[in-house]
Amino acid sequence: MEQTVPLSSAYIPMRPKSIAVIIVAAGKGERAGTTGNPDPKQYRLLAGEPVLSRTIKAFLTSDAITQIVAVIHPDHASRYGQLFLDDDRLLPPVYGASTRQGSVLAGLKALAPLHPDLVLIQDAARPFVTPALVERIIAALGQNDGALPTLPVTDTIKRSRDGTLVATTEDRRQLFAAQTPQGFRFGQIFSAHIRAETVSRDFTDDAEIAEWAGLGVTMVEGERTNIKITHPEDFSRAERIIMADHGTETRIGTGYDVHPFAPGDAVWLCGVKIPHKAKLQGHSDADVALHALTDAILGAIGEGDIGTHFPPSDEQWKGAASTLFLAHAGELVARRKGRIVNLDVTIVAEAPRIAAHVPAMCAVIAETLGISADRVAVKATTNEKLGFIGREEGIVSMASASIELPRVD
Repeated sequence: MEQTVPLSSAYIPMRPKSIAVIIVAAGKGERAGTTGNPDPKQYRLLAGEPVLSRTIKAFLTSDAITQIVAVIHPDHASRYGQLFLDDDRLLPPVYGASTRQGSVLAGLKALAPLHPDLVLIQDAARPFVTPALVERIIAALGQNDGALPTLPVTDTIKRSRDGTLVATTEDRRQLFAAQTPQGFRFGQIFSAHIRAETVSRDFTDDAEIAEWAGLGVTMVEGERTNIKITHPEDFSRAERIIMADHGTETRIGTGYDVHPFAPGDAVWLCGVKIPHKAKLQGHSDADVALHALTDAILGAIGEGDIGTHFPPSDEQWKGAASTLFLAHAGELVARRKGRIVNLDVTIVAEAPRIAAHVPAMCAVIAETLGISADRVAVKATTNEKLGFIGREEGIVSMASASIELPRVD
């Protein structure tokens, strides 16, 4: 028979010397998947920055935090390495397990040699934890074994035995929704997790393990914006939260480019190689469509043009893939804490035929910029045999970009 396991409590009378954070990021985030974006939710871009990066940075803003360890999926090691986070408090990641409980235990084991006083356990998909919330959790641990943020349930809650008929109505005054980070005395929660591993029971969170182990867990006031990204629509809600923090303004940029044909056997358009009787002439891969689109994005954020950032006189860009230029423009948007709303590209050419390649073009642009493919439009038209385009001497492309940026008054 399962038994409660009591653990000793030794209250911390003063500010703890070390406070570690475990960020649980070992899941595959399949429920948050969207068409055209297969990335796990913790690595998807949120207003230009990966969710996991935002979550980690939220804790790095607190001087009270002394160590952070991310628990990741073994298949995501390269993705994690691309976050490029530089802080001495951020420890090397450890691999998680098939369950959240197992992943938290892996994080606890990694921290054990450091003997932290307290540990905060955080979901990777909650990127909006604030310093004030972290402080409330830490303060509560001065007199309690554990602490977690909660919000009172405002909806009327019904219980049903068969999922169809209502059996009873719960007293919502006694119901609270739990959030993370959940904080504990390190030794106590580590011991509780070790013991919980030996019983046949699915624990829903770390506070439940603490309760089962006989620890006193107190509630502190949670935050409405401390949402957990679970479903595709949560990304739109999360972006609205980011923009609401500082207000936004919409910027529009346009781009135009033209390249002549030269002897060759294929052209690059929107990052897709299309067989043709000629190629486009240029210093890079001469992707006229991506050049126009890059200029549109740079124009929207007031960052000059493509030649300013990638001069054709610089030999390092000779033959370079134009997706590099587009990615750079996207990174500049992210640095400004902006959001790409939509992109529109028009290609004007008599040949080659482009329509069959449009889905692949949209996918390349979306992947390069970390946005959903439904924010990208690529269109093609001819010049009705008129002018140099009509004579098949080259290709023209025009593009527009709509971008939201934080308002600066």
